[in-house]
Amino acid sequence: MPRVLEGIVLRAGGQPTASFNNLLDPFVSKIEALKDVGVTEVVLAINYQPEVMLNFLKDFESRLGIKITCSQETEPLGTAGPLALARDKLVDGSGEPFFVLNSDVISEYPFAELIKFHKAHGGEATIMVTKVDEPSKYGVVVMEEETGKVDRFVEKPKIFVGNKINAGIYLLNPSVLARIQLRPTSIEKEVFPRIAADQKLYAMVLPGFWMDVGQPRDYITGLRLYLDSLRKKSPYKLSVGPHVVGNVLVHESAVIGEGCLIGPDVAIGPGCVVESGVRLSRCTVMRGVRIKKHACISSSIIGWHSTVGQWSRIENMTILGEDVHVGDEVYSNGGVVLPHKEIKSSILKPEIVM
Repeated sequence: MPRVLEGIVLRAGGQPTASFNNLLDPFVSKIEALKDVGVTEVVLAINYQPEVMLNFLKDFESRLGIKITCSQETEPLGTAGPLALARDKLVDGSGEPFFVLNSDVISEYPFAELIKFHKAHGGEATIMVTKVDEPSKYGVVVMEEETGKVDRFVEKPKIFVGNKINAGIYLLNPSVLARIQLRPTSIEKEVFPRIAADQKLYAMVLPGFWMDVGQPRDYITGLRLYLDSLRKKSPYKLSVGPHVVGNVLVHESAVIGEGCLIGPDVAIGPGCVVESGVRLSRCTVMRGVRIKKHACISSSIIGWHSTVGQWSRIENMTILGEDVHVGDEVYSNGGVVLPHKEIKSSILKPEIVM
């Protein structure tokens, strides 16, 4: 079975591993999907405050039964350098492949299918690709349709050469690590083209949805796609009730008051308190947030342990960092508020509050 890295390394006894570069909330769904294919260890490849990451993830470690450790960069190493840094965690002598995942990408994670495809073609590395409508905006993967063998990569092609792009999900044999030096390196621009030139790189088309959620607006879109996927595959995970409209995901420890209307496309994290009469739509409410009576939040992200005052209105891609406290009857129109701030007056146009 596989292991994992690239901001995160996941290790599974006798199977492949996986990896992540940035730690966002989609990490949790990745971990659950990896656990399903036998991953037992996660290594986070990060370069800032690993102790904060590990403290945050302790409950996931015990709940999911997965070991989580860090591989810390003292300087940015790109998308391939972290693999070299964590070489000792990825190579266990079994010869089994490991996953490498971009953490700001979400999808339906068909890891079992990826393992099967990888072992069938006998190459050195497999990348997942996804189809896009406008390939001229991306680096396109040119591949044989029947076998999946990758021929080359074309950056932002001006003429049509294909419509498949790198989806940020890889399965690599340990031999790939011999191609990577411990220095800032791009796996997409340096490592994969060399493997393709040796005719050992294959691509599998990703079924279902895919989204890069590195930007707030894309994060909200990705949330919608993820909840749509849950509706189709695991509808029992979604919340139901007279206060729910559309697809809504509420953690079991969250408390919802009377007279609320929640949805569509809302995720509410652990330990949140949503008081009576609150309206939520197209938003993410992270761990430990309190939303006071009759507040209205739409198309926004509310950061950890923040508070939204009663009768406040938060909309138009407002982003509240950790521990932000919005006063009563405050309006935010696209404000981006850095952590540990108190907002007493309205933000009438999109701006950053430092």
